Amino acid sequence: MLRIDHNDPNSRARTGTLSLPHGDVPLPSFMPVGTNASVKALHHSTVEAMGTRLILANTYHLYLRPGIDVLRAAGGLHAFSGWKHNILTDSGGFQIFSLAPFRKILPEGVKFRSHIDGSYHLLTPESVVELQETFGSDILMPLDVCTGPESSRQDAEKALATTNQWLSRTVARWKARRDGYDGRLFGIIQGQFHADLRRAATEQVLEADTPGIALGGLSVGETFPVYEDMLGVVAPLLPEGKPRYVMGIGTPDYILTAIEHGIDLFDCVYPTRIARNGSVFTPDGLLDLTKARFEKDFAPIQEGCSCHACTTYSRAYLRQMFKCSEILGPMLATEHNLLFLHNFLNDTRRAIREDRFLEFKRSFLGRFGGKARG
Repeated sequence: MLRIDHNDPNSRARTGTLSLPHGDVPLPSFMPVGTNASVKALHHSTVEAMGTRLILANTYHLYLRPGIDVLRAAGGLHAFSGWKHNILTDSGGFQIFSLAPFRKILPEGVKFRSHIDGSYHLLTPESVVELQETFGSDILMPLDVCTGPESSRQDAEKALATTNQWLSRTVARWKARRDGYDGRLFGIIQGQFHADLRRAATEQVLEADTPGIALGGLSVGETFPVYEDMLGVVAPLLPEGKPRYVMGIGTPDYILTAIEHGIDLFDCVYPTRIARNGSVFTPDGLLDLTKARFEKDFAPIQEGCSCHACTTYSRAYLRQMFKCSEILGPMLATEHNLLFLHNFLNDTRRAIREDRFLEFKRSFLGRFGGKARG
């Protein structure tokens, strides 16, 4: 499943290849988020042309709409969406966390109220695996309980105990999966921002022996130093032979810090969300294309970028698209942001292979800036 090609001699950064049912994925890699089986504002062909071979979709949203009956009849998520490469599906744990007023954590699972029509539903560790098995997910995630920085230690302990109990049930159901389904389960390490809870959670996930390991509950409102501290607690405990995934990070400073600690995979809605509001990545940081200063700026977003926005249009034209609420603006900005991150990861892998990762990190963030949120 995982082949490590090179380890940076001055950090835990590494390059490798993750082999999944729908092809190989170079590591480290960023996964564009396609919550509803579509990366917002982009054709699949555009995402594919960048070289992306793994995207993320969400079990919670797909369960509610179009629903499991539709996806079963379609022959799974790949056939339904027309995406022929790999798909990771989140279990919906984070969505349930963010919809706290509408859910109740029970021993058997989580009961929640749909944000679409107000109907009540129960998701269990077993049903979440069954859903992702029906989707045909290449990577599937267990149901877990996430806590934010405002939660008490007692709440964090309770959430972790539930997450660990659910993981055991998840693994049992995953081991009983149907013949021919080869989706890889990643156990999720929770524990909020308490080092001892994170260590205990790591032990539980390692004991479960899932094919991959994820770190959840980071980049949910904590400060950057706390994020970095938690990576420093968990990363040294992780085995070399398993892929490692930090959930929910999508800016270069957060990504580079994770890579320095040996993390392989990342995802976040941030790059596509800010694009739909007119903000784009450049080597010198973010540009807000809606600002008046771009009204007569006929340069591309970024010199040398091969995306459609940069090779065809000016900043002034893109500003016009956003000011007039034209759909083309978000489409072009989204393509640019995802290609920027794709090329950034290509450059990062090259730096690791050439034993200059820390130099690359310092140089990149010295120009880009390191205060953007993940």
